Amino acid sequence: MPHKQMRVHRAAVNRQAIRPVMLAIAGDSAAGKTTLSTGLAEALGPDRSTSVCVDDYHRYDRLERKGLPFTALHPDCNYVAIMEQHLQQLATGQPILKPVYDHATGLLGRPELVEPREFVIVEGLLPLHTKLARACFDITVYLSPPEEIRRQWKIARDTRKRGNTVDGVLAELERREPEAEAFIRPQRSHADIVVRFAPIDGRDDPPGTPLSAELLLRPTIRHPDLAGVAGGGQRAIHLKLARDGDGRPVDALHIHGYVPREESKMVEKAIWSQVKADDGDPPDTLGSLGGGERSEPLAITQLLLLYHLLEAGS
Repeated sequence: MPHKQMRVHRAAVNRQAIRPVMLAIAGDSAAGKTTLSTGLAEALGPDRSTSVCVDDYHRYDRLERKGLPFTALHPDCNYVAIMEQHLQQLATGQPILKPVYDHATGLLGRPELVEPREFVIVEGLLPLHTKLARACFDITVYLSPPEEIRRQWKIARDTRKRGNTVDGVLAELERREPEAEAFIRPQRSHADIVVRFAPIDGRDDPPGTPLSAELLLRPTIRHPDLAGVAGGGQRAIHLKLARDGDGRPVDALHIHGYVPREESKMVEKAIWSQVKADDGDPPDTLGSLGGGERSEPLAITQLLLLYHLLEAGS
């Protein structure tokens, strides 16, 4: 289906069928996509959310890729047309038989049935690569950590979970760099929200200080009113007008990782009051880095995405 017809088709879907809210989280390998999406899925619960990784659409297993002239980042290494077809089906409330790629072993597995629920969270290397794929989403996010931090994350993950060596990971990063520049980073320009976890420039924070976050909130979707939340003299977040890469004005939300958790929790409750009108606390799954570690900037980022998901579904 041509991408220009996709939104019209979605609007015409039978109102009795599920019309899921679709969220895309794109970014390079080890940029934090799974950490971000897992917290959202856990906050929504399995009865309301479906998670899909589009890296499952790899054409070749890890051993086969060693003999190819391109890497897993290249569209030719992925079944992009099938990914597009499946995203259309999910966006219109239809189940799919999704391929499976095992990142731990590098092998292709048996396909699995995926039923769309109220919210569908899609993450991976190429969810925003084509016009048709982008037309399937209500909210789009691109993760853009500094390269030196992403490399550290990838080395730690691939040596711990995927049986690789430091030298092997570094060699693979160098091999992937041209394709990351050609196919992964251009997706940034198509995101409603660009998220960057990094230290704050100019601050000499002690080791172990959680990373801060900067969110570029583009006017392609309607964002929550953060004027009151970001003011009042609190230190956890502040909002300012900035310039996007193309020179256009954009709101930049800065979330400070060095702030005591008590101050961040006040901000989280203020945002949660816009997400869900009750006196309860935000889900404690938000902000989890695994292993008992927690990041308040991550929790606030996930809260803002929850706002968008629930707003789009209302």
